[in-house]
Amino acid sequence: MHTLRNKLIALAAVMATVALVFTITAEFKAHATPPSKLVNIPLARGTNLSEGTIPLHSGTDVAMAQITVDPGGSSGWHSHPGGAIIVVKTGTLNVYRSVGGQCQTETYSTGQAFIERPGELDNVLNMSSSPYVLYVTFPRVPSSVSPRTDEPNPGTCPGV
Repeated sequence: MHTLRNKLIALAAVMATVALVFTITAEFKAHATPPSKLVNIPLARGTNLSEGTIPLHSGTDVAMAQITVDPGGSSGWHSHPGGAIIVVKTGTLNVYRSVGGQCQTETYSTGQAFIERPGELDNVLNMSSSPYVLYVTFPRVPSSVSPRTDEPNPGTCPGV
């Protein structure tokens, strides 16, 4: 009798925990800043099976995408679990970073490249009159995890 009661109590505790996780996840997503006027075309994804001088760990994925953002669009605040290596194929973009409670901005254009460090909060805006196209490599992505995480606005870049 006590065994059944204990199992029911344990089941109720698990169900309450699951409900709490879903509530927290929904609350977080409600505050995330999704991209706008952005098209992400995944190009490839593969699991690293080698060891070498580039700090990639065996078992993590490397993903690649072509990202196009129309005028007035943005990436939304986001981060990458393994960082990102970005090459600007065409266009001009403005990168806003939240670093140590401060806003840092950079502008990049055709032929330039830059990185987003793992966990770094960024929002990339297209303030020009034509689309920008990026080729992005996402190294060190944990298997079965998205290379991008939508994040809430950190409030460090007013108006962004």
